[in-house]
Amino acid sequence: MGGWIDRVKTDPLPWLLDEETPAVRHLALRDLLDRLIDDAEVVAARTAAMRADPISSILAAQNPEGWWAKPGRGYGPKYTGTVWQVIFLDQLGADGDDPRIRRACEYVLEHSQASSGGFGAWASGLARPAPSGVLHCLNGNLLRALIGFGLLDDPRVARSLAWEAAAITGEGEIGYYKSTTAGPGFRCGINYGDACAWGATKAVLALARVPRERRTPAVARALEEGAAFLLSRDPSVADYPMGPNTEPSGSWFKLGFPLGYVADFLQTLEALCEAGMAADPRLDRAVDRVVAGQDARGRWPNRYSYSGRMVIDIDRPGRPSKWVTLRACRVLKAAARS
Repeated sequence: MGGWIDRVKTDPLPWLLDEETPAVRHLALRDLLDRLIDDAEVVAARTAAMRADPISSILAAQNPEGWWAKPGRGYGPKYTGTVWQVIFLDQLGADGDDPRIRRACEYVLEHSQASSGGFGAWASGLARPAPSGVLHCLNGNLLRALIGFGLLDDPRVARSLAWEAAAITGEGEIGYYKSTTAGPGFRCGINYGDACAWGATKAVLALARVPRERRTPAVARALEEGAAFLLSRDPSVADYPMGPNTEPSGSWFKLGFPLGYVADFLQTLEALCEAGMAADPRLDRAVDRVVAGQDARGRWPNRYSYSGRMVIDIDRPGRPSKWVTLRACRVLKAAARS
């Protein structure tokens, strides 16, 4: 453990394990101290987290039928609609066995999934999204959340997983659309038809969450292709294709929490580490850039907080963030073990 802590200016564990923020404590116990899910302290922290903000306020805003803000496919309004709450609750470590979480997942599966199997952003009225509205970023985010909430064996989740694999590799009849998922290898109409690294990051995070022994050959190939694309450029520079743009989006370098459709370079590192690439030397410069982002007390600020746009604010913009610090420490830990 000392290896990764040595790269932080002050031991972050006392701050992250503070009982005043049980959601952070819950995940720090599991991810940084390797406590098991049934460990007494983990169970106590998870229970406390479900009763405290931000999780409690998000769940309090849920309609009894399972949706937030308004019924329907749930993409809008950003970032108070249904799909965003499922994504954010997963990132907050919410308990997937809670009946409210189960209702939310069921609502998304019934209303946000296109006939192709992927999750889509656009539709008319209360209709399900059309296949033309499916995007890697949304499908990856929701797929990861649903797997995290224990729904890998649900046949509808399996269809989303199959869509993701086929859309990446081009193996299968899923259909491509000029305005959205425009072709294999993460090509996206919103990204000028180029391969979208934000979408790739979300997709790799979803595929990597499938236990290795449960990955079909198609999923394994898609995960390999996704990781290869993310490693085709230096993640610390993030100069992935973006049509006529000659400079990477500044959002890559604003480390934040939670994560919506935008990715930062730290999330790309998280995806690659979860995909088993933590030892790849092509990550070294990006890991060094993470280390350089800490303040004098060994804490990372939230530069992309969605403040004022969520059901409840999680961090104050620009201030030291337990959530961003937790994310950074996870990557440092993975890199130190490699």
